[in-house]
Amino acid sequence: QLELVESGGGSVQAGESLRLSCKYSYPYSSYCMGWYHQAPGKERVGVAALDDNGRTSYADVVQGRFTIPKDNAAKILYLKMDSLKPGDSGMYYCAAEWCWGLSGGAWSDGEPVNWGQGTQVTVSA
Repeated sequence: QLELVESGGGSVQAGESLRLSCKYSYPYSSYCMGWYHQAPGKERVGVAALDDNGRTSYADVVQGRFTIPKDNAAKILYLKMDSLKPGDSGMYYCAAEWCWGLSGGAWSDGEPVNWGQGTQVTVSA
């Protein structure tokens, strides 16, 4: 049974860092995994993703500031966020799904179907 549980959100000042965690449990090693961001009043968009070969993809707005390491032994996907900006505020959701490819931090063939409950990030100016 696939389960995704996020943690690590919180409130920080602009320029600070946060690390989000997504504890996962699923049997399919070929899944892609990633993080999506939903700002208040806006649609959910991909920010960082990782395929089953370890290739990463990032949205332009987070390139150079966010990384998406994965601990296979502990079954945790991270989102390391540095130099945070107020525009990074919102809910962050962990996702997992088989994918044809990744582009701009998201699945290139539509949204994944497996989601966590989300974790809130607030960045103050």
